[in-house]
Amino acid sequence: MAMTNVQEMSMDGEQPPAEYIVKESRFGSIDSSPPLADEIPIIDISLFSPSSPQYSEQAENHELQKLRSALSSAGCFQVSIFFFLATGHGISDSLLDQVREAAKQFFALPVEEKEKYSRTIDGGFEGYGNDVIVSDKQVLDWSYRLILKVFPQDQRKRHLWPQIPNDFGEMLHEYATKIKLMMGLVFKAMAKSLNLEEKSFATQLLGDQSLMQARFNFYPPCSRSDLVLGVKPHTDRSGVTCLLQDKDVEGLQVLIDGKWVRVPIVPHAIVLNLGDQMQIMSNGIYKSPMHRVVTNGESMRLSVALFNEPDPETEIGPVEDLIDETRPRLYKNVKNYGCINYECYQRGEIALETVKI
Repeated sequence: MAMTNVQEMSMDGEQPPAEYIVKESRFGSIDSSPPLADEIPIIDISLFSPSSPQYSEQAENHELQKLRSALSSAGCFQVSIFFFLATGHGISDSLLDQVREAAKQFFALPVEEKEKYSRTIDGGFEGYGNDVIVSDKQVLDWSYRLILKVFPQDQRKRHLWPQIPNDFGEMLHEYATKIKLMMGLVFKAMAKSLNLEEKSFATQLLGDQSLMQARFNFYPPCSRSDLVLGVKPHTDRSGVTCLLQDKDVEGLQVLIDGKWVRVPIVPHAIVLNLGDQMQIMSNGIYKSPMHRVVTNGESMRLSVALFNEPDPETEIGPVEDLIDETRPRLYKNVKNYGCINYECYQRGEIALETVKI
């Protein structure tokens, strides 16, 4: 099926083709308006930095408790960039708006212009396109993506980076660099919340060869939003995913205690959700949440995700200090978990279950 068809069909109001229609699912039916999640807090991560004007040991401990509670239940939280600006290397709301605008401009380009950046057969996951077909039984997502490796910097495929808008490359580099700085604080706080040495997670997730991939997502409107999903239920392959949501259109849902809930829009905030590799490293204490994206019957939706993960050649496993008689090792050590996760996702399987002991 040609990549143009999804967008054309969404404009014409046609019935989605069979390969996009979500059939019976172990994760429940599509519901565009479940309750808003109140288990997903906004956390002031500036309180994890002693250089912050708001810092105090009492305030930090309070925020660490919120962090541990959120990540051991919902597996995600929101970071308001206004809080983080106090540390001196925060992310301005104007930069967040610039990132969203770049996504909007790229996906508004004519099809032939976007296809200049298309994923190639031998090019892996990077580039413009929709689902890679790995199974004749898979259900296709009602979305397009532009996937780009940002770090390590020497692995960037610059021929896949759009020239429109003309400051795209500069913008993405600045945004990803600031996110990486932010994640340095977050990984230390996550370790501290589990009474671990501060570098327990950062060593694997922020090394010179650790990966950061950007994924720009475009979800066209769909006249039958009750039949299709923008992204199927899945858990992320990453250590931590940083998601910049659309400012106006909801769509992200998280499965908490067996029920889908909507993730609220906080316009100048970033959603941080854990990926499978962090659940493995925390020996199951922290959760990698099952989540999905629903479509909208009238409006398009955009989002931008940055995936932080270890070098594929780095073997990851539960941190030794989190293994004891009361909590035995839950997962095997693995390499290149991202590949395992992606193939399981397309087959409708849960990747974490394949690496359990």
